[in-house]
Amino acid sequence: MAAEHAAMQASTGSPQAPTAPWRGSAALRFSLSQGRTTHQGGARSPLKLQRAFAQASGHCELPLLHTAGGLVGGDELRIEARLGAGSRALLTSVAAQKVYGSVGRSRRHPAGRWAEQALSFALEAGSDLEWLPQELVLYAGALYQQRAQVDLDPGASFLAAEVVRLGRTAAGEGLDQGCWRSSLEIRRHGEGRPRYELVDRLELGGDALQGEHGLAGQPVFGSLVWAAPQPLAAEALEDLLAAARDARRGLEGCMACGALQQGLVARYRGGSSQAARFWFSRLWALTRTARGQAPPDLPRVWPFQEQPLAPANCSA
Repeated sequence: MAAEHAAMQASTGSPQAPTAPWRGSAALRFSLSQGRTTHQGGARSPLKLQRAFAQASGHCELPLLHTAGGLVGGDELRIEARLGAGSRALLTSVAAQKVYGSVGRSRRHPAGRWAEQALSFALEAGSDLEWLPQELVLYAGALYQQRAQVDLDPGASFLAAEVVRLGRTAAGEGLDQGCWRSSLEIRRHGEGRPRYELVDRLELGGDALQGEHGLAGQPVFGSLVWAAPQPLAAEALEDLLAAARDARRGLEGCMACGALQQGLVARYRGGSSQAARFWFSRLWALTRTARGQAPPDLPRVWPFQEQPLAPANCSA
């Protein structure tokens, strides 16, 4: 497999003959029928759909499995999802996604090749999508970029949280000459022209890994965004942000959050993937409450033996 080939490159550090890149995809359609959200669609290797579960909130929890074991330079994944009016879905991944080193690994492409993921989500009126993949781990010299386009009809809600580790720090490895890029655009449709709720473009690599306005030497970055179904009253938004900041207690790292025109955005910078995951899980629960929904159930495929939704440690 391409991922196994890349793993050999990562362990030996020697240039290898290039392998054919993957072109994986998944196309999904969620619809509400008799009060229950169901899904249709399919996936092309190396992506595979797993068994769906119904959460108490009404979300159809659908895990995606990347069967190749990781991404190498030149690989491309595309995930598309359309939610029908009133439907609710939670998309997650079965395991952490690994991105193997590309820079200096091939004589044909000494500067490396980018692994790419494109996300396209279209939410009809009153629908609700939560995009909650597990951690992304970039090996030394890895090049990865993600582009996400989200289109929301009136009353639709979109929540996304991602955690990325830049370098295998447990092995004493940094990102080195690698780079991580992310582009997220969220548009709200209605009368007249679409309104951009968020345009968020980030790049972490080079000087940004050490600079104070970047990662300041920390290996973990996380981002959460919630586009709420309706504008929040000023007092309700302030209460939500206060609760989000209070949820940082007992967790290591630098965490900040702020208001969008219709929702919130949160960032994590630090050394602990677990701390980022805990904080984002608590924010997830807060947004569920703000939507008047049942508290979240942790996806069954998540392997963590932990309780991120437990009350924050107020002694910290």
